[in-house]
Amino acid sequence: MAVIDLEGLEVRLGNRVVLDALTGALEGRAIGLLGPNGAGKSTLINTLLGFYPPTRGTARVFGLDAYRDRAQIRGKIGYMPENDSFIGNMSGVAFVRYMAELAGLPRREALERAHEALFYVGLGEVRYRVVNSYSLGMKQLIKLAQALAHGPRLLILDEPTNGLDPVARQRMIQLIGEIGRQGDVRILISSHLLRDIDEICDEVLILKAGRIVALSNIERERRSNRSFVELETMELLPHSTDRFAAAARARGCECACFPAGRIKLVLPDNTESRDLYRLASEHGLEIRRLHQRRDSLEDIFLRAMDGGSAIVGAPEAAATEDARRPTHAGL
Repeated sequence: MAVIDLEGLEVRLGNRVVLDALTGALEGRAIGLLGPNGAGKSTLINTLLGFYPPTRGTARVFGLDAYRDRAQIRGKIGYMPENDSFIGNMSGVAFVRYMAELAGLPRREALERAHEALFYVGLGEVRYRVVNSYSLGMKQLIKLAQALAHGPRLLILDEPTNGLDPVARQRMIQLIGEIGRQGDVRILISSHLLRDIDEICDEVLILKAGRIVALSNIERERRSNRSFVELETMELLPHSTDRFAAAARARGCECACFPAGRIKLVLPDNTESRDLYRLASEHGLEIRRLHQRRDSLEDIFLRAMDGGSAIVGAPEAAATEDARRPTHAGL
């Protein structure tokens, strides 16, 4: 069963179509939600939380209708909002306990879970201080603690590293990564920072103007992309560059030679950088520098933005005539 299943989802706010014919199944352990401002990320999150009714189509969370079954779903979701929404004069433990009670836990169990969650995120020593006295980093951590306290199956994180310094950001990324690797908790994380998604997620959904422009498994996408290599070389024997290039092409490489010993190659799956060193040695060529790269998440994101309606790894339904209607700006 997919964590989140979208079938022709359309959401209108006023007279505007904010989410337009979203179709796709999100199955990853940690799912990244990306898109420029106005792409519809916040609207999609609010729809999954049951705040916005679909105009058309459906959104399901663990097989439950996100709007019709919203009361049941909210007990399975932990939500860390982007903006602060504290009761500032409450202590940290009282606030997290209160939020766990709102999620459906009995008072005694909610208090026990509050203590556990605060120690887990590193706020155990300050759990009796009032929330208004917390630093920005501590406020982000207590938002994570309240989202975890009731034991959700899906954790929705909206800009969890927003405003954090590098040390606090790395701590937050490590915590979220641990949560994703342990237990049965799935994660949906919305962030403007591609590196956050890159470090945590194994699947990514990219929105643009309320439409899906990419839905793909990040690791599978990277493995399917070819490896690009640039060499700086020196000939030890006459015509060694030509012989090396011929041998590389015989292995299925795309190869182009440039002045000053520069060679650019595109490697097939069965060829690695150590094979290039072996070929160079066999043909009298010395490799002085090798630079290798594969597509990064940034490449995937920019390609999706440039492509507009190109969908990577998404169902064919998204390319129907309905999906080709003019799009409208999202929130």
